[in-house]
Amino acid sequence: MSDLDTITHFINGAKVDTTSGHYADVFNPALGEPCARVALGTADDVNAAVAAAAAAFPAWSATPPLTRARVLFKYLQLCQQHTDEFAAMLTREHGKTFSDAQGEVARGIEMIEFAVGIPQLLKGEFTDQISRGIDAWSMRQALGVVAGITPFNFPVMVPMWMFPMAIACGNTFILKPSERDPSASLLHARLLTEAGLPNGVFNVIQGDKVTVDALLDHQDVQAISFVGSTPIAEYIYARGTANGKRVQALGGAKNHMVVMPDADMDMAVDALIGAAFGSAGERCMAISVVVAVGDSGDKLIGALGKRTAALKIGDGMAQASEMGPVITAAAKHRIEKLIGEGVEQGATLVVDGRDCKVADRANGFFVGGTLFDHVTPDMTIYKEEIFGPVLCVVRAPDVATAVNLINANEYGNGVAIYTRDGGTAREFVRQIQVGMVGVNVPLPVPMAFNSFGGWKKSLFGDHHAYGPEGVRFYTRHKAVMQRWPNTASAGVEFAFPQHK
Repeated sequence: MSDLDTITHFINGAKVDTTSGHYADVFNPALGEPCARVALGTADDVNAAVAAAAAAFPAWSATPPLTRARVLFKYLQLCQQHTDEFAAMLTREHGKTFSDAQGEVARGIEMIEFAVGIPQLLKGEFTDQISRGIDAWSMRQALGVVAGITPFNFPVMVPMWMFPMAIACGNTFILKPSERDPSASLLHARLLTEAGLPNGVFNVIQGDKVTVDALLDHQDVQAISFVGSTPIAEYIYARGTANGKRVQALGGAKNHMVVMPDADMDMAVDALIGAAFGSAGERCMAISVVVAVGDSGDKLIGALGKRTAALKIGDGMAQASEMGPVITAAAKHRIEKLIGEGVEQGATLVVDGRDCKVADRANGFFVGGTLFDHVTPDMTIYKEEIFGPVLCVVRAPDVATAVNLINANEYGNGVAIYTRDGGTAREFVRQIQVGMVGVNVPLPVPMAFNSFGGWKKSLFGDHHAYGPEGVRFYTRHKAVMQRWPNTASAGVEFAFPQHK
């Protein structure tokens, strides 16, 4: 038996061990050593969680929206009190710096703040006297048991894109977190219980593909939310919809930032360093490609090279650290292999982040900031989502070429343009085929009261995440027409009814 703490399931208000007897190590990536072990669930574990959620659904969906909102408001207060506990978990299991982890928790808390307004958001519409003696109205009702399958890079925030809104709308929820950094899922469960959430409304199933497939195939799971890589998003969408489920599956990205010659170069460099290397580039909104228009590349590359080489890399709990490790040894190997391919294919390696050494952390999964210049669209480092601290500079003669380059990319998650010209920015926003656009903003992540989602292979499904789109995804629309007759029946009508 391992001496490591075991991260279990949470079903029907209690921690439950796996029926498989199998576990996986959870690593501290800064140390390169296991810090816990996580249960690997089975189809039987999933069945138990779904049964608990299904049993809790009738009473929870019948609970007044204001009462549901009050539970979430208490949960909101508890999350605010435990921000640093969440953040420390993130730094220990993911590796991002503590300040970055605090920011992730804060953005997740914004989702709860939005969800507590659910009584206003669930209001329907009413039309008096739509026909003689007939009134009509619409209403939105909960789906039932819904599930979220979430990624390693935002183990607090991304689940909070999902379950606060789903629960506020009257659904019961099953979270399948990443097995890389699962501890935050049980803290969510504990705080929701303290807030007064009834047993079975929120459940956690740990595991890998076995539990994912069991959720996708279970006939009582009505909807699946997913965030992860594009190949898995496509798989989730295809298998889930084939089983009759509503699915929103957010996939990968290759986010570009266009820098025009008239841009504030100091502002652009600051933005690129943070957007490319924050969280070691393990963000679906990270900028991984700079499209330098005209002579802006020559203005940028020197400053970018100096700033990239000077990044302070270390354990995320060290106050001086600006960038921590990547998530696993396999991720480190893959990123460094792609850097090598970039060199082989002719890109100019300005700063090489391979073989990064951190004092007292010799076994950590560290990759240094890496900068390429003269990257072309046929290169692997341009085409693949690297998901690491690698920034590629592509040169373009004009903004039209930049727009065509970005629109030809298979991904359409986020994009930014840096310029002082309002007309250029306006036309760029209108012409670009990307779901989230920043003008002099590097990471255009919408606030909780908007919705998050990309285009093309960055999203499978019709609904973006959270905000108004989240309400629509987690509810069904129902139209009602009502008449209370006060006269004798007019008899049988065989023609299609007309309202006069």
